[in-house]
Amino acid sequence: MESLQQFLPQVWFFILGLFLFLYVLLDGFDLGVGILSLTASSEERRSILMTSLGNVWDANETWLVLMGGSLFGAFPLAYATILNALYLPAVIMVVGLILRAVSFEFRENADNKFVWNITFGVGSFVAALGQGFALGSVFEGITVDAAGHFAGGIWDWLTWRSIIVALTLIQAYVLVGSTYLILKTSGELQDTHYRTATIATWTTLAGAVFITVTTPILSEQARALLFTAPMVYIFGLIPLLGGVLIWLLLQSLKNREENTPLIWTFLLFALSFIGLGFLIFPNIIPPSITIYEAAAAPSSLVFMLTFIGFLIPIMLAYNVYNYVVFRGKVAGDSYGE
Repeated sequence: MESLQQFLPQVWFFILGLFLFLYVLLDGFDLGVGILSLTASSEERRSILMTSLGNVWDANETWLVLMGGSLFGAFPLAYATILNALYLPAVIMVVGLILRAVSFEFRENADNKFVWNITFGVGSFVAALGQGFALGSVFEGITVDAAGHFAGGIWDWLTWRSIIVALTLIQAYVLVGSTYLILKTSGELQDTHYRTATIATWTTLAGAVFITVTTPILSEQARALLFTAPMVYIFGLIPLLGGVLIWLLLQSLKNREENTPLIWTFLLFALSFIGLGFLIFPNIIPPSITIYEAAAAPSSLVFMLTFIGFLIPIMLAYNVYNYVVFRGKVAGDSYGE
């Protein structure tokens, strides 16, 4: 039983990380396209951007719902404490997602689309901003009492570092949104997103370098972890691999390749998540509450694992099928002329 109590929380830590990764990756390009729609020079171009999302964006957000439900069942203490600590960022994110959803549907039937265009772009930015503030709390840490309950203030999440993390995440979403649009568009509009992808690569890199450098300087726990074997070798390898992927991404953009920029961007996201996972494990509430302290009873974890285990391949298959069916370029009446 003791080994099971150690093994099951680790499994659920991995599953929750997978759900979060799939959400950030898939809904990330949705949010990125929404933010980029604010810079579209014409209604036709904006319509093309919106059409590229029309058949996939609903499915992408299901990973967020699944992650929230799984966190509640697998780590109830973490669910209560994290939502209490990040109440305002969560509200910011939800408001942004609501604005996106409403504006996306209303825009289709509106005679004057200007208001809904702005609402969609602003909603995408606001949702990404809320997620960035939540991510920033991982680096700042959450203040808890002896029982693991939130003991900080309502504005603890708002620091200069969390602002940098939020802006970096927004740039990362713009990057993945741009590489997605490179795949879905052609002509002058595609050229535009080669440029936005290149700019977003450099701005995301600047933010990532800043976060990587300042984290061990400002966090005693991260410093102790990063400079002890074998973690020092792992965290030494991750920036090297990241540098190689950045170079490959920039070369693919320079050479006007269509498929590989999105692939290199996906791999950069995956590498970032691996590094983040190593940084916080085994904590579920950084920096002090572990997955073993916050986990539900083993019987609950096994019960959930049985059903989630069936659900994951079904959802993955649906997502793959969705993207295969709606693959190809998006076109407008005078598009490409």
